[in-house]
Amino acid sequence: MAKSPCPISRDDFLKQAQPIEIDIAGVKMTANPRQFSTGSFGWYLTGKATLTVNGKPIPVQVGTNLTVIGSKDAG
Repeated sequence: MAKSPCPISRDDFLKQAQPIEIDIAGVKMTANPRQFSTGSFGWYLTGKATLTVNGKPIPVQVGTNLTVIGSKDAG
């Protein structure tokens, strides 16, 4: 299967990408643009939230990467 080309250069992404807001079960969190240790780039989010299950508060650790497809090989 052919690799998908990255639609943006690394420099352009790192200069122009803005934080994005993500909603996790009503808890708004912010993912910030960054370059990952793998060489890929995208948005990174880590934090804590409290969700409710059966009326009980459940504390959770949130961690996610939104990686731009093909960014590891981007120039």
